[in-house]
Amino acid sequence: MSGLVMGTPWMLQLERPVESRPGSQLVTRSKHYPYAGGVSEYTQRSDEELIQPIILLVDREDPAGEHHGIAAAALASVQAFLRDPENPDWQDWSSAAFGKTVRRADAKMFAKVLAAFPEHALVEVGEGRAAGLPPMPAAALPKLLAKLQVSGTQLPRGEPLPPAPLTIVLNASLEMSTGKAAAQAAHALFAWVLESKPGTVEAWVADGFPLSVLELPAKEFRKGARKSAGPVIQDAGRTEIEPGSTTAYVSATKVR
Repeated sequence: MSGLVMGTPWMLQLERPVESRPGSQLVTRSKHYPYAGGVSEYTQRSDEELIQPIILLVDREDPAGEHHGIAAAALASVQAFLRDPENPDWQDWSSAAFGKTVRRADAKMFAKVLAAFPEHALVEVGEGRAAGLPPMPAAALPKLLAKLQVSGTQLPRGEPLPPAPLTIVLNASLEMSTGKAAAQAAHALFAWVLESKPGTVEAWVADGFPLSVLELPAKEFRKGARKSAGPVIQDAGRTEIEPGSTTAYVSATKVR
């Protein structure tokens, strides 16, 4: 929790609602969504687009279990924002494509990233480790980050996470890679943070960011989505899956 800015309204004031952007439908609002704005990765990309890098540790000798890595990546994305919510890059990023790039690094490269970017938010969930960074130009990522691989990131199934008050629910029927699932999980958790009242998020932070990950078949996923605690994420379809596929949402049981 060190370094997080608490007691701060962290809703990003978006210039346009999702529906007004050409081709956008990434975030389907839940009935609880109180804001005029939305967040969308489904917007057309521009040369000036900002993207949030999330670096996932994939240890060659002893890789973490998949759900541990996914949860770590999602939390790293959110904690990077909560550390410095007044950074204007977050506003510009969320008002455009809301993109995230999950890149894998072995232990040696992961350590180099942490040293090179002291503004990182480092998260450990069980065996999983990930570092979230603030948004930066997608077309001009630092060389250290640009050379890290994106596609084909896969962790072994491993042990499931224990139940938690907050759960990221993934659509198992899409058979997403670990990297893809981690990006969708980060979208869902970030959208939940933006939708929720500050007091709700602060209570979750004070409790130590409890989070679990659950994969459900398509029918159960759709049923649960009707009672989601935050927006249901639809993917832009740039990689792996069909455009408009519903991928993830957050389910809350005891978060105030």
